[in-house]
Amino acid sequence: MKKLATLLLAATALAACAQKDDMQGSMDKSGMAMGEMHGMSEPVMVGGSPMLATKTIVDNAVNSADHTTLVAAVKAAGLVETLQSPGPFTVFAPTNEAFDALPAGTVDTLLKPENKATLTKILTYHVVPGRLDSADLMKKIKAGGGTATLTTVEGEPLTVMTGMGKVIVRDTSGNVADVTIPDVHQSNGVIHVVDAVLVPK
Repeated sequence: MKKLATLLLAATALAACAQKDDMQGSMDKSGMAMGEMHGMSEPVMVGGSPMLATKTIVDNAVNSADHTTLVAAVKAAGLVETLQSPGPFTVFAPTNEAFDALPAGTVDTLLKPENKATLTKILTYHVVPGRLDSADLMKKIKAGGGTATLTTVEGEPLTVMTGMGKVIVRDTSGNVADVTIPDVHQSNGVIHVVDAVLVPK
């Protein structure tokens, strides 16, 4: 009887360990699946900070030292609530250097309350409805024979193409911007960092 009891205890312990391993394995697989789905395997670094796929576009942008001008513009245009909504959105996000490349005084002028409508027009021109990562953009470019047209929230189109191994974005004014950091996944979309400000007509 004593030997039987010992065997039963051992069997119970082994079963518990097996169940724990199975549960841990399921959790790991589930976590990996979610991570792969949202690009969470390794947070992308932008402006010296990790961009967490569990945070919204605005929540991540405020932590990027390279996007302080963009964040100030989003706040001035009253778009914070929009870009914190479920979306999803695809945002082509100009860096501080991109804004600095505009003619002197342009940013200061745009940030004035009386120019809110113009600022909103420019910012929403960088936003496309839906979640379009680089793979999606490449599919559209291939299907379009080398270019693809994206309709922005502002209403006017952006043209995307490839060059030198990068995705390139062209506005209706003929300006082009390179995607320097693609696929920065957010909980409500995806950001592609660009090196120029896109301007609608």
